[in-house]
Amino acid sequence: MVTEVFQLGKIKMYVSEDHRFGTDAFLLAYYAGIRRDSVVCDLCTGCGIIPLIFCKNVQPQLIYAVDIQSEAISLLQKTVDENDLQNIIQPIECDLRHIPQSVLTYETVDIVTANPPYMPSNSGYEKASQAQAIARHELMCTVEDVCASAGKLLKYGGLLKMCHRPERLSDVICAMRHNKIEPKSVTFVFNNINEKPWLFLISGKKGANPGMIVEKPMILRNDDKSYTEEYSRIYE
Repeated sequence: MVTEVFQLGKIKMYVSEDHRFGTDAFLLAYYAGIRRDSVVCDLCTGCGIIPLIFCKNVQPQLIYAVDIQSEAISLLQKTVDENDLQNIIQPIECDLRHIPQSVLTYETVDIVTANPPYMPSNSGYEKASQAQAIARHELMCTVEDVCASAGKLLKYGGLLKMCHRPERLSDVICAMRHNKIEPKSVTFVFNNINEKPWLFLISGKKGANPGMIVEKPMILRNDDKSYTEEYSRIYE
């Protein structure tokens, strides 16, 4: 495994060609609203960028970071060890559909975050490596699987924070409700105001009553293509 180093504030993190991150991870971490007393579980964590952003900005009580791919968890473990984050981040290599309760007890988590595979398993991925295909396509888990896992892990009143593509919005809402997580708010993300949204950020609450708010959109660039003030804050 060939690794590269990315500097995230004071955190030295490791990535590879197959396990990297994009803007959506920073947007979700910003949107999640983690607090210092939060117990968090990040599903489909990859190289661990979302837990690491939490550590950089907030340092919550505890973060479980779950992924099925050995290389991804190895990268995160290396980052955790390098930066003495063992007391905050617990990498877990397992299938999120079968997280052992000996490792992570059900109904103990305040917030679950998830940046899951966006594309259905029957869409093309021939040019991607196997690791990249698993990260991008629903080969090892579906939206339903992610929401079912979140439903088991969350305390009553706990929150699921997820990002996904707009064309999958109905799938996400249905999967959340099927697992007793009520969608409460959604924010659409636009590159600029003249384009269609390319991402949405959704928050659901376990055991809540129905009622969802569509929040004001998040715009990443101004008319002159410069970054908006809100988007710039995400990378501070």
